[in-house]
Amino acid sequence: MAAAAVGTWAFSLPAVQKLRSLLKNGVGATDSLQEVIADIEDSEETGQYIIGRGGYPNKNGQVQCDAAIMEGFPGRFGAVAALHGIGTPIVVARKVMDKSIHSLLVGEGALAFAREEGFMEEENECMLSQQSAEAYREYLGKKTNYHGHDTLGLIALDIYGNITVGVSTSGAPFKYPGRVGDSPLPGCGLYADCQVGAAAATGEGDKIMCFCPCFHVVLLMKQGLSPNDACESVIKEIINRVGDEDMFELGIIAMNIKGETGAASSVQFTYCSWTQEKDCVEQLIRSPCQQ
Repeated sequence: MAAAAVGTWAFSLPAVQKLRSLLKNGVGATDSLQEVIADIEDSEETGQYIIGRGGYPNKNGQVQCDAAIMEGFPGRFGAVAALHGIGTPIVVARKVMDKSIHSLLVGEGALAFAREEGFMEEENECMLSQQSAEAYREYLGKKTNYHGHDTLGLIALDIYGNITVGVSTSGAPFKYPGRVGDSPLPGCGLYADCQVGAAAATGEGDKIMCFCPCFHVVLLMKQGLSPNDACESVIKEIINRVGDEDMFELGIIAMNIKGETGAASSVQFTYCSWTQEKDCVEQLIRSPCQQ
């Protein structure tokens, strides 16, 4: 089985490069994905992309993160939402998948579960970077909203034929406390099927969740569409429903079980892809879909 990996946005390049190394060395898809996403979550440098430590806080100044992981095997899903004080929420999401009778834990319940699993809660100041703290001070002074939607989404297919998708975000900047977007919701921000493939979404989560685009993409791949065609079909169908003027930011990446990757978006969208066949990580740009 040929391994492959794909990630949202240009900033996922180092992550896909590391996935390439791990997968080629026989590390499983889920372990590889968890390691790579956790590295990004725990770095202040990537917080500017609205992920983990260094991400933008909510309107009360607290960083609350959403993360989810889904394997292709039926029922293998775990997620956390509105989780604060933990630098690697994807690792907590993995624990939910592996150890909890539940699939999604939120807020204080997610934090309590993390503590039980040995995670150390950090002060909110440790979750802010100098940049995100300054952005929050500007928000308080001007009461202006920052518009950004850079969720990290990654899909990994290992040499054993297992496929896993993971997502992580600190959510909409200066959001209402407790707000949860599409990212940790199966079918909305991510979806995987071991017989078909997987998909992950990025963009305006409050609107994305109303359309379950990732489930739709995987369903179309099951019907025989390529990853590119499936993503494009879903984007165009949503544009057709809401209209060009009201279309929101939505990017989707996908991979089928053969390791073929693709993407589509309502805006210009850069994604990163690697397959063993080419053995180099490519940065690919998709133009906005038209109705």
